[in-house]
Amino acid sequence: MSNPSNLKYTPSHEWIKTEADGTITIGITQHAQELLGDMVFVEAPAVGRKLKAKEECAVVESVKAAADVYAPVSGEVVDSNGALDASPESINSDPFGAWIFKMKPDNAADVAALLDATAYQAAVDSEAH
Repeated sequence: MSNPSNLKYTPSHEWIKTEADGTITIGITQHAQELLGDMVFVEAPAVGRKLKAKEECAVVESVKAAADVYAPVSGEVVDSNGALDASPESINSDPFGAWIFKMKPDNAADVAALLDATAYQAAVDSEAH
């Protein structure tokens, strides 16, 4: 699966989708879920929580390991995906559809500065060596 070109990415394997209202939706990439394996639990950040860029803010647990999810930019959490409580495995079946949380960024320019799909793929490829 290729990384959708309409999304932004972080080196720590989060994807970011900018919504029409200026909020951003965050999940983990195909590459991240492949490394982790079958998801068994997701802990999203609380709505209203203020986050700093690169702050640990969520946890995804699989049968293999637990991994932190990081805030891609600074801002405030405005929603979390409660559906993942009952079906965390949806991240495995649809990693670019199963979002973890949404936030209102403090500065939209910070989102624009994140990796595009090509740069993210180059970062993934360099990890493999």
